[in-house]
Amino acid sequence: MGENIYIFMVIALAVLAITDLVVGVSNDAVNFLNSAIGSKAISFRTIMIVASVGIAFGAMSSSGMMEVARKGIFNPGEFVFAEIMFIFMAVMITDILLLDFFNTLGMPTSTTVSIVFELLGASVAISLIKIIKIDGGFSDLGAYINTDKAAQIIFGILLSVFIAFTIGAIVQFVSRLLISFDYKNKSKWVEAVFGGLAISAIEYFILVKGLKSADLFNGALTDFAASRTGLFTLINFIVWTLLSWVLAHFFNKNIYRIVIGLGTFALAMAFAGNDLVNFIGVPIAALQSFQDWSVSGIDPSQFGMSGLAAAVRTPTLLLLLSGGIMVVTLWFSSKAKSVVKTSVDLARQDEGEERFQPNFLSRQIVKFSIAASENLVKIIPPSIRKITDKQFTVPYEYVPKSKVQDMPAFDMVRASVNLMVASVLISIATSMKLPLSTTYVTFMVAMGTSLADRAWGAESAVYRVAGVLNVIGGWFFTALCAFTAAAIIAYLLHLGKLVSLILLLVATAFILLRNYMSHNRKTKVIKAEDSLRRAESSSIQGVIEESADNIGNMIKRSNRIYTNSINGLAKHDIEMLKKNRKGVEKMSREIEDLKNNVFYFIKNLDESSVGGASNFYINLLGLLQDISQSLEYISTLGHKHVHNNHKKLKYTQIKELKELDITLEDLFSNTQEIFQSRNFEEIESILRQREELFNMVSDKLEKQVARTRTEESSPKNTTLYFSLLTESKDLVKSTLKLLELYYSEHDSTVEPARVQRQN
Repeated sequence: MGENIYIFMVIALAVLAITDLVVGVSNDAVNFLNSAIGSKAISFRTIMIVASVGIAFGAMSSSGMMEVARKGIFNPGEFVFAEIMFIFMAVMITDILLLDFFNTLGMPTSTTVSIVFELLGASVAISLIKIIKIDGGFSDLGAYINTDKAAQIIFGILLSVFIAFTIGAIVQFVSRLLISFDYKNKSKWVEAVFGGLAISAIEYFILVKGLKSADLFNGALTDFAASRTGLFTLINFIVWTLLSWVLAHFFNKNIYRIVIGLGTFALAMAFAGNDLVNFIGVPIAALQSFQDWSVSGIDPSQFGMSGLAAAVRTPTLLLLLSGGIMVVTLWFSSKAKSVVKTSVDLARQDEGEERFQPNFLSRQIVKFSIAASENLVKIIPPSIRKITDKQFTVPYEYVPKSKVQDMPAFDMVRASVNLMVASVLISIATSMKLPLSTTYVTFMVAMGTSLADRAWGAESAVYRVAGVLNVIGGWFFTALCAFTAAAIIAYLLHLGKLVSLILLLVATAFILLRNYMSHNRKTKVIKAEDSLRRAESSSIQGVIEESADNIGNMIKRSNRIYTNSINGLAKHDIEMLKKNRKGVEKMSREIEDLKNNVFYFIKNLDESSVGGASNFYINLLGLLQDISQSLEYISTLGHKHVHNNHKKLKYTQIKELKELDITLEDLFSNTQEIFQSRNFEEIESILRQREELFNMVSDKLEKQVARTRTEESSPKNTTLYFSLLTESKDLVKSTLKLLELYYSEHDSTVEPARVQRQN
């Protein structure tokens, strides 16, 4: 019976290892996917393939890291086999429950922090039990715990937060200063130099340092890189820079996209190489302990575990099997696809809905930072400030509010820096056999680069800082929970042996199953909401399709009405203005007809898809009415002025109104063409002229103000001219809003819902 319990524990640990791999990858996928997904540089399928290959390579390079689980936290020689097995079992049960808890919340946490503090908590609990038995004191704990190594690991993890944030910010600031946000229009050699630096760094620290423990690159290449590091790096930089220039110049390849692809591979490999110990290190150490004990013939309560202190290479087959499980999880786990939102939202360049609420600490940090920044700016020469500000100016690109979420959260330059810096830092730690929290590093690098990119503006800084503080606070909460829970479970295992083990495993299975079912229910709700949105989108496309010709026709009439209003006023032609007023009335009737047409379309839609189309319909009618009212007011103003025989407008005023008329004629003509041809994607080019159109009206208003103070003698003319300009501005606003509505809602990939017409 004594041996059977340990066989059962080894089997249980194997099952727990597989479960931990699944739960762990679901949590840590955000670390190597967020930059590629956030920048939308490459397709999601390509990202997943590249990351999968990286994980497979990384798994083979993590053998040396397994020593952390055997002797990194406690001194194995001070424990016997039975105690070691209780420690390992407590660690695995705690790790799975803790990671699954955070995954269920949708918050990524650090698997490295959890495993380190679980090992520490469980070993401290068993150590205290041993100390109490021999009537020892708390000071004796140092003999059981590897305090120096544990302190080094914990200090390294905490230090990585500061280092990752600082280096990420510095590298991003320098990169942006040299490249700017207008990187697409920079010379090819700038792109090539950046590519040479980034790819060289990734190759050296990942392909050489990261894989050397897997015996894949041992030989001339590794020896040359180790002995002549400077020359090796220089050759790499020259070769990759030249190759990048050839690809960019002759083949028109985007080097930043290539760097993001390689960086994703590198970071996935660094993640697997560094973090695999967190998932299977403890079970493998337990298996090796069981193998040593089973051939010894010694009682488990007497067999010392000093053998764990020796260097033992992990079988390659186990590493490959673990890598395979990680890859499968990456592809099929729904939780792995849902943990990226926090870091991407906190790092995005644009404003938007903030997830976290500001707190006292975040407000004070932002206030202090603003004061420090203002003082620093004072000592920087204005010429340098001007150059820097120019490089950090984001080119204006019109994006409808409804499509903001579909845009990249940040550009390819920042994504490249994120991946390059994070993979280098993690690979250095891996090569030093020092476990580093990939979550800490990738998250803090992303925060550092976003700060350097001025993504944390006055409107969002307190929210972003609050988010960072919340995430970091969650990491400390992880450490506390891991230590406490592992210690309690280890104590329970010591008390109840097999009974406690079975009860704990049953409780663990129940909790995991409950969380899985809860997550599935939430996923089904989300899918149902997505289906409803797709149905609504389909109905909106139907409204767009059905109404396009009518809108185009109405815009054509609007163009003629506005032109006739200006021409009739310029010529003082009362007959033209009377006819024009009738045209406005006719257009109003057309709007009523359009209401009826769209009304019947909505009536024929299925109930489940009517919501989105109804909102679109209401907004559409409101904008059409605004356009009609503006034209009616402009037409009435001209007719009233001429009908009352007021003085003619001055030549300069008529000239300026005709300039405005010609501009609006282009706007209406282009709009009419778009609706008639259904080329709604071309609306963006019109919307970009928004500021130009408004500035034109404002300029004419300023000129009239100047004329009124110097040469204008007719109050009626002044009132008329101001009224025409302000109402023309309202007309432009309504027209642009109409275009924006169609541009934001039109989606050529969605099949329009069709009206079920009655025969």
